[in-house]
Amino acid sequence: MPPFTTTSRHEYRIRRMSIDSERLGPLLHIRPGATPRVAIISASYGAGHNSASREISRALGEAGCDVEIFDFVDLMPWRLGHSLKVGYKMQLQVSPDSWGTTMSLVMPGRPLHKPFNRFLRLSTRKITEAVHGADLVISTHPFCSQVIGHLRTSGQLTVPAVTYLTDAAVPALWINPGIDLNLAIHEVAAREARMLGGNAAVVQPLVPPGAAYVPGQVFADPLADLNLTGPRALVTGGSLGAGALEQTARDILEHSDMTPVVLCATDSCLKRRLERIPGVVALGWRTDVRALMATSDCVVQNAGGFTSLEALASGTPVITYRSISGHGAANSANLDRAGLIPWARDEIELAKHLVVAAESPRFNRLALGVPDIVQILTDTYDETAVA
Repeated sequence: MPPFTTTSRHEYRIRRMSIDSERLGPLLHIRPGATPRVAIISASYGAGHNSASREISRALGEAGCDVEIFDFVDLMPWRLGHSLKVGYKMQLQVSPDSWGTTMSLVMPGRPLHKPFNRFLRLSTRKITEAVHGADLVISTHPFCSQVIGHLRTSGQLTVPAVTYLTDAAVPALWINPGIDLNLAIHEVAAREARMLGGNAAVVQPLVPPGAAYVPGQVFADPLADLNLTGPRALVTGGSLGAGALEQTARDILEHSDMTPVVLCATDSCLKRRLERIPGVVALGWRTDVRALMATSDCVVQNAGGFTSLEALASGTPVITYRSISGHGAANSANLDRAGLIPWARDEIELAKHLVVAAESPRFNRLALGVPDIVQILTDTYDETAVA
C-alpha cells in the first residue's frame, strides 16, 4: 500500500500502539490547590531536545505544574559541556556520518562506556542541585538519562524519573535501569526500550501549538516574492543543516520536476554553495518553517529528528533520503518500519516517492488516539479508548 494515499491503515496502527505500554500508576500527582514541581534536564546538542523540553514544559504548565528546564551543557563543570557542544557541532558539519561511529564507542558493553559515564557524572552535583525539591524529573537527552538514572539507582534521587525519547530509534545509551518510565513516540521505539530493559509507554509526540494540520487552513507563501512555479520539496537537515543536503538538492533537480528548497539553518557555507546551483532555493535560519511546510509538496529529511515530527503533524508528506549514518539511519529505519516516513534508499526510489507525495492527501500523520504526556504521568487515560 502506498505510504501516503490513505489514513485508515495508518490510523489503525497508531491506535494500537499503546496496547503493550507499561502502566506503573501515577508518577505525578496534580491536585487542586497544589503545584507540583517538575525539573526537566535537556541538552542543547541539536535543537530537538530543547524543543521537546519546551513542549513538555508547556503541557505540564498548562496542567498546573511549576516547570523549570535545565541545560546539561551548563551543568557540566569547567565548561566541559560547552566544549562538547562545540565538538559535536563541528563534527556534524565536517563529517556528519562519523557521529554514529563516535556514539557506538560509548554504548553499554563497549570499552569506553564506563569511562564516558564517569565523565557524564561530573555533572552530578549541579544536577542534584537543579532537581532539589522536584516532585518529578524528566530527561530529554541520553546523557542526562544516564546521570539521572544513576542518581535514582544510588538513592540520591528519591522522586520518579522519566525519559522522553526524542528519537524514533532507541540506542542503548538512552536506557538506564534507574529511570522509572521511558516515553516513546511510537510503538517500535517503545519495544526497543523494553528490549533494552526499560519500562516504556507510547506517548503522543509533542509538537508546538499550531504545528498540526487543520483542514481548510491556508498559509501565505513565504517565498511568494521568488515567483516559483510548479511543485517544491522542502529539504531539511535539522537545526544544523547537517548531512548531504547539497547532493539531495541535486538529486531532486535531476530526478523530478520539483524545486528543492533547502533549509541550511546555521550553515552559511552550505547556503553559499547552494546559491550557486541553478534551480535550487537556499534558505538560512527561518522562523516560518510551518508555513514553508504547508506551501511545499513534501518534506525531505535525513535524521528523523524534531523537524520530522513537525512535518508529520503539518500534514505535508515526508520522505527520508540520504540519511545520516548512526542515529539518523536508525531513526529513519524505525520511522519507515512504523509506517510514518518512507525511506528512499536511492535516486530511483526518491523519484517514485516524490511523485506519490505530490499526489497525496494531507492529514496529521502523528499518533492519533494515544495518551498525551499529562495523561500518562498522572495515569488518567482509558486504555479501552485506544484499544
